[in-house]
Amino acid sequence: MSAPAFAAALVLFCAGAFAQTYPERPVKVIVPFTPGSATDILGRLASEQLAKSLGRPFVVENRPGAGGIPGTEAARNAPADGYTLIMCTSGPFGINPAIYSKLPYDPVRDFEPIANLGLTPQAIVVGAQQPWRTLAELVAAAKARPGEIAYASLGVGTTSHLTMEAFQNAAGIKLNHVPFKGTSDAQAQILGGNVPMMSDTISGVLAQVKGGKLRALGVAIPQRSRHLPEVPTVAEQGFAGFESVGWIGLCAPAKTPAAVLERLDAATRTMLADPSVKERLDALAFEPAGQSRGAFAAFMKAEIAKWTQVARAAGAKAD
Repeated sequence: MSAPAFAAALVLFCAGAFAQTYPERPVKVIVPFTPGSATDILGRLASEQLAKSLGRPFVVENRPGAGGIPGTEAARNAPADGYTLIMCTSGPFGINPAIYSKLPYDPVRDFEPIANLGLTPQAIVVGAQQPWRTLAELVAAAKARPGEIAYASLGVGTTSHLTMEAFQNAAGIKLNHVPFKGTSDAQAQILGGNVPMMSDTISGVLAQVKGGKLRALGVAIPQRSRHLPEVPTVAEQGFAGFESVGWIGLCAPAKTPAAVLERLDAATRTMLADPSVKERLDALAFEPAGQSRGAFAAFMKAEIAKWTQVARAAGAKAD
């Protein structure tokens, strides 16, 4: 065997051996949003299941703020050894490239996709104390007071932000954007009456809607949600084709060994096929995704292109 061939074979042998013993210590999973957010909920569920499957702790570390940029940058700068992963979502990985002229990371170049774990349809909600009961009533109020009615978001560049930007563009209204660090902060302001409305995932608002503290005016999916069947879609209220569905996946820093990525991919596939996990995801109002690594990578690129079009149409910029 020639020296180059021997070296290549040695690399493959070492990579395979490393993958078989991986993980040998706890794995950190960065969640770039606050505790209690949809990303955090799914991140903790995935970490719990991966720990059971792979025999080592998977420890969630929340790094919220600035539309997920600090947490995503921290993951980008971590060693590419499989011991730091990130919950990669539609905000930092699909929307931020559309609204920031410069980011400290490139979601395509700097990360390796592992699995798309769940889809998170958006809902437009208002505080229960607000007078609007339909989107038509909200739009009429916004047209009467352009720029005065505020909406909260989970941060600049999140799906909740761009969903409302897209809705403003579709409805021909102007609202005032007030970004927060995450679901808990934004909802606290809405429940307190300081900000009247927001868009968030169905999973993120479901408990408060069912508890009567938030009122859902519309869901941003083609058909009504089985979790909120009484709430009409945005499209059926006069905004044909309006749709906004976020996603939450698992990624690793670029150059993480392929054998490790494949081991994590196999573990997440097993997790998503588990009936008890499916039941928990349904109870949390997540829609299953279950894409292959290659399909997830292609999906991510398509999402960047889609949200770039939305941002341009809405004139949304974060710089």
